[in-house]
Amino acid sequence: MKLHTTTEFATGHKFLEGLRWHDGALWASDFFTGKVLTFAADGDAATVAEVPGAPSGLGFLPDGTALVVSQSDATVLRIGPDGTLSTYADFSAFAGGPGNDLLVAPDGHAYAGNFGFAIGSEDPKPTVLAHIDPQGTVRPVDAPVLFPNGMALTPDGRLLLAETFLSRITAYDRAPDGTLSNPHVWAQLPDGFMPDGIALDTDGGVWFGNALTPEPGAGFYRVVEGGELTDKVPVTGAQAVACAFGGDDLGTLYMSCNATTLEEFVQGQSKGSIATASVGRTGAPA
Repeated sequence: MKLHTTTEFATGHKFLEGLRWHDGALWASDFFTGKVLTFAADGDAATVAEVPGAPSGLGFLPDGTALVVSQSDATVLRIGPDGTLSTYADFSAFAGGPGNDLLVAPDGHAYAGNFGFAIGSEDPKPTVLAHIDPQGTVRPVDAPVLFPNGMALTPDGRLLLAETFLSRITAYDRAPDGTLSNPHVWAQLPDGFMPDGIALDTDGGVWFGNALTPEPGAGFYRVVEGGELTDKVPVTGAQAVACAFGGDDLGTLYMSCNATTLEEFVQGQSKGSIATASVGRTGAPA
């Protein structure tokens, strides 16, 4: 397995998630400060919006409008140019726990996940993804999932989903109307791997944060369809959570690393940072 080294990019945050590269800047949600952030080239952060329900997944509509998941009420919020928030879609009827990650496709269809249970006080249980069409109509995806997390779209039109507690990447066929069908295992990972946020490269590999995993397994990994692990970016002293390709020609892998335990996470305690790595791959457009 090829190993890569990291460079520190940004520090001084809490729990960073939902990394996205958009319009020349890195975006992230900080769970515990309630802020949606953008980062300058030197790592300095600016607050784009404050989400009282705690921000999570991020995405962008075809016209560039930013969307963010509000965790506590399982809604997708529209972020105005001045940071004001308005409801874009409410998927709480299908959420068994806090809202989680978000993927917005180039055609405007969006997909939102949720924990499915109260982490730290309930046992894991299945839930469903929410499909939000460009008119804001919400429908459940007709397939149970277990802790749905990071998502990506492949060039052949499939949606990839990290199911954290099943140690796998699941693929769906995606129809022109945005509906998902035919869930199948894209990559089954070894026992103990817990994929969180994911990013796709132009060679067909998926990079994922191996969350809730202590050293020496902690880090970001690359897996190809079928389950072969090809690369690793080790992380020390923190959990590997979310990643996104960005920078010139999408040639830099940005990675959120959060120093916390499950117990501390439930209490809202974490120290978050972002690292970068040059992994010899180019990111597929998100």
